Amino acid sequence: MDTIKTDVLVIGAGSGGLSVAAGAVQMGASVVLLEAHEMGGDCLNYGCVPSKALIASGKVAHSMRHADCYGIAGVAPDVDYAAAKDHVAEVIAQIEPMDSQERFEGLGVRVIRDYGRFVSDRVVEAGAYRIEARRIVLATGSSPVVPPIPGLADVPYLTNETLWDLRDRPDHLLIIGGGPIGMEMAQAHLRLGSKVTVIEGDRALGKDDPEMADIVLDALREEGLEIVEGAKAGAVRGTDGAIEIEVEDGRVFSGSHLLVAVGRRANTDALDLEAAGVRTTRSGIEVDDRLRTSNRRVHAIGDVAGGLQFTHVAGYHASVVIRSILFGLPSKASTRHIPWVTYTQPELAQVGLTEAEARKLHGNKTEIVRFPFHHNDRAIAERKTRGLIKVMVVRGRAVGVSIAGEQAGELINLWALVIANKMKMSEVANMVAPYPTIGELNKRAAGAYFSPRLFESDMVKKVVGFVQKWLP
Repeated sequence: MDTIKTDVLVIGAGSGGLSVAAGAVQMGASVVLLEAHEMGGDCLNYGCVPSKALIASGKVAHSMRHADCYGIAGVAPDVDYAAAKDHVAEVIAQIEPMDSQERFEGLGVRVIRDYGRFVSDRVVEAGAYRIEARRIVLATGSSPVVPPIPGLADVPYLTNETLWDLRDRPDHLLIIGGGPIGMEMAQAHLRLGSKVTVIEGDRALGKDDPEMADIVLDALREEGLEIVEGAKAGAVRGTDGAIEIEVEDGRVFSGSHLLVAVGRRANTDALDLEAAGVRTTRSGIEVDDRLRTSNRRVHAIGDVAGGLQFTHVAGYHASVVIRSILFGLPSKASTRHIPWVTYTQPELAQVGLTEAEARKLHGNKTEIVRFPFHHNDRAIAERKTRGLIKVMVVRGRAVGVSIAGEQAGELINLWALVIANKMKMSEVANMVAPYPTIGELNKRAAGAYFSPRLFESDMVKKVVGFVQKWLP
């Protein structure tokens, strides 16, 4: 067995692992990268990239059907589901070179395409190699959870990993799970011509502000999506093309295909973490605020660290870890400024505290500012007026923002910046936004915070009256 000594060993070539490997090697560290599956990880191959590509196909089909309001005759699109999947594959192929083994080897990273497992606190074996590293970064990501529903193991079902191999459009897609993955794929398939039923044991989009989630769910139901909430799947039965889900109250839902989208679990099984003295929890690897595990030579980032499961979080974790392992800086990770988006139409975005969280933490110091999309001229022109911005403000600073509506994922960027830098609402209000843009909504929301202070204040009116009397 060949022995390799390196400064940094990265296990997992998804978003976080690739960011660490690229950053570390370009700043002078020797780096070994292990990846047993596909370079680019879940995001490129099964998650963010393919899902957004399929959503784009669905948007085009939906626009064709509903062009009448713009003075253009609506038409029924001739949807070629297999061609839509070709579009997905082409998008992946266009992005793939940035994550390729060739690119990273060109940067100076030694890439080994094999599993890695610990044999001691600082040694990992992978195939024919024994790797001794000064620092090890675990970035192995997560995989779809397959719940122990009676009968599920005997029925053909899809996950976000296998959905992309499907070439024939489902006649009736059943989805277990009303979270972001389930709802995004539900709307995309509905718009591409499938009948879709979502079965959720609790509340659909349950991790988001209920008021904002309802804006999205109402829009999806109006499109024809069947969303069944409070319906826990009790049994699954059937064969390919004829599947039934029986929920615990006895109702039965029938369809041609089944997508299971109930969450994700950290990929830790193959690592033999006990040999390295790395502790785990139910959600993943136990880490401190510096993303160190119980073995101080080992860091964990991204999904496997058991926190927020988003590609941009993995990238952020990578920046935290690089400062620590390369420069010895006490760099810490935080979640208070991390945004997330569900890419339905309308979109649903969040950064910081929700209304309920802000009220619980700050009590009556919390002010809630609302500004609806139907007061934005660009939204009116685009006929995208369904939506709301809600800003949670404490002592003149935003502590959380929830947005449901057109381009919510773009709008939330500004508020992520505001919260990350503890900016005041006055700084947002002072921004000059080009007219007419959807982005102007952010400035108007900040303005709505100051409106009652300026226009409903007797003191302000008295001051203005006094000044007017004395102005020449």
